[in-house]
Amino acid sequence: MRKRLNEELGRISIDEFKQTEKAPIVVVLDNVRSLNNIGSVFRTGDGFCIEAVYLCGITATPPNKDIHKTALGATESVHWEYFEHTSDAVEKLKEANYTVFAIEQVEGSISLEQFVPNRNEKYALVFGHEVKGVSQKVVNLCHGSIEIPQFGTKHSFNISVSAGIVLWDFFRKLRL
Repeated sequence: MRKRLNEELGRISIDEFKQTEKAPIVVVLDNVRSLNNIGSVFRTGDGFCIEAVYLCGITATPPNKDIHKTALGATESVHWEYFEHTSDAVEKLKEANYTVFAIEQVEGSISLEQFVPNRNEKYALVFGHEVKGVSQKVVNLCHGSIEIPQFGTKHSFNISVSAGIVLWDFFRKLRL
């Protein structure tokens, strides 16, 4: 077994990425404070060819050296927009016929492994603040909530880990 070289990975250019068909997913970051988490979400979004990342509230925006540190250039490939209020981003997405889910632990949430996305729908996935999660106001605006099953003592994942888990699950279910 031999590690493949970067040249063997079939990476596409930023211009090619922008022309590539995207997974019908927009990630919404609701007041995410960690610049490393923001950068990681961009990088994961690039890896799964999502449509966009919406940065809301206190969530920092590119260009930023600390975001760049983990995004490794993905802020150049993945489309992004900034909204002062997360509710404005959610309303815009709903008007554009996205089905909006908070990724949050709420009453009546759907467990991720049981959720089956519809290939004919567009989705917006809202990830929240590292401590407070998705705000109740934003949860109230969503069509529903998806919860990642957890079995340990913490019952929380880092935002970038949550985004990776959920985006991989959606990508796998929509593409295969």
